[in-house]
Amino acid sequence: MGMDALILSCGTGGGHDSAAKAIVEELRTRGHHAVMLNPYTLRSQSLARRINGAYISMVQNTPRLFGAVYTAGELYRKLPCRSPVYHVNHRMVPFMKKYLASHSYDVIITTHLYPAEILTNMKNRHLQIPKTIFVSTDYVCIPFTEETNCDAYVIPAPDLASDYVRRGVPLEKLHPLGIPTSPVFSNRQSKEEARRRLHLDPHKKYILTAGGSMGGGTIRETIETLMDGVAQRQDVSLVVVCGNNQELYNTLMAKRPKNTVIVGYTQDMADYMRASDLFVTKPGGLSSTEAAVCGIPILHTAAIPGCETCNAQYFHTHGMSQVCQDPQQLMAVAMDLLFDQAQCDAMVARQRVTMDGSARGILCSFAEYLSK
Repeated sequence: MGMDALILSCGTGGGHDSAAKAIVEELRTRGHHAVMLNPYTLRSQSLARRINGAYISMVQNTPRLFGAVYTAGELYRKLPCRSPVYHVNHRMVPFMKKYLASHSYDVIITTHLYPAEILTNMKNRHLQIPKTIFVSTDYVCIPFTEETNCDAYVIPAPDLASDYVRRGVPLEKLHPLGIPTSPVFSNRQSKEEARRRLHLDPHKKYILTAGGSMGGGTIRETIETLMDGVAQRQDVSLVVVCGNNQELYNTLMAKRPKNTVIVGYTQDMADYMRASDLFVTKPGGLSSTEAAVCGIPILHTAAIPGCETCNAQYFHTHGMSQVCQDPQQLMAVAMDLLFDQAQCDAMVARQRVTMDGSARGILCSFAEYLSK
């Protein structure tokens, strides 16, 4: 008999939704009934849009402010009291209570902190809810994770457990199963096949760059640097994925840069990764994991202060990426890596050992076990 699962996420960053969709896809493939929900839509669609929009606007336009907010969270978590995030989310309890009263689930999986805070509020009011699983999409214990009370915490890797325990998450609740990614990133389609599908030159080297689903951070400066760097080259071209940042897409299209392919929001990110020789990207947890599963050399740059700097550090420490935060050095570092085949091969080999794309299936098997 199939399991009924509720997967909660919100659009404050495409990674949370992408992880949630990967979980839904796997559960449905196994014959389970899975529903993905932004809990704030239970109150109103406009509230959900405001929450998503405020976050995306901050990341795109004032990434340093986001860094300051993250730092404030790091400081606040040291205080012996609940965070503002917890208290704000108590207002969502009546809406979630009403929803769960009319919808029966065996397990609730959340890929975002905010829904975890809602569920924790419900538990603290002694309301009966299904088993809950929190799925981390960053390589660090983000602020206020420790004040939530889920039944299980799925984290990206075993060597991150100490960070969660240090913050106050019980060790027995930690399950280092990895970050779930869509099966399209595990497809072993060849570079040649991907290039044919995307109509890219089979004889050139391609640098792929993206700002995540939001085109955020200082990625605009990164793109300008890379576009200038490839403009006069015959052997290297640039592919720019702008994500949801329509303004960035329009600006770049108006410039008509040489040797640059400009893409807006796309469902073909896995193909672009397979078709390219180097991925220059901000270090989002989910997007970096997707790239590692795909097996492409990574150069992390334009990190938004906070969890992204931790993501970059984790990948670099484990030999899965290089890091360059200096825009003046970016092109030189990118070209050195692009033409250093031995280093690229070693990086991809480390990715293969560390991330094999199985997290999605292992997580769903764990959810099946927990819901019994």
